[in-house]
Amino acid sequence: MTMRRWLFPLLGSTMLATAACGRSGTASARAETTVDSALSADVALERFRAALVAPDSLSGGERSRDALVRAFVRAVERADTAALRRTTMTRAEFAFLYYPTNPQSRPPYDLTPGLMWDMLDLHSGRGLRHLLEERAGRPLGFAGYVCDPNASIQGENRVTGPCLIRRRVDGALFDERLFGLIVERGGRFKFVSLANALD
Repeated sequence: MTMRRWLFPLLGSTMLATAACGRSGTASARAETTVDSALSADVALERFRAALVAPDSLSGGERSRDALVRAFVRAVERADTAALRRTTMTRAEFAFLYYPTNPQSRPPYDLTPGLMWDMLDLHSGRGLRHLLEERAGRPLGFAGYVCDPNASIQGENRVTGPCLIRRRVDGALFDERLFGLIVERGGRFKFVSLANALD
């Protein structure tokens, strides 16, 4: 009886201590995972930026949203690929000016810069190809445009969209999405991508 009286409390204390250690170990592992994840995001961005020159501002583009849309229309009608590319955000602008404050770079999305850029670049490239194949080299019948009035403020960036081009074709008016979001920073406007509804 004497042995039982001290053995059971000892076993109970050992089990509680083991459980506490387990919880502590789990919490520690979670903390390490969180830190590692944060470090990995920083490292991923550093590596993505490695071969790029940091821009101070958006280069090219236009000084107003209206001017940007008009430049887009002219470039499409002239099938001017170079001009269309100049209206679009570059990889360096994405890496240093756009990605860091974009909601998709943060929880719950946590997209790495490489993955997010690849997705943007893929859809923009496909959008450009469809523009050139299906709309370029002839009048668009541009009759105006409309954008979602609720802009997203992301740090120094003001992101607007989606936008629709209003076209007049054979006397009929209809709206068509021919480009992606528009980013404004420091008084310069560019397209985030040329992804469109033709894709």
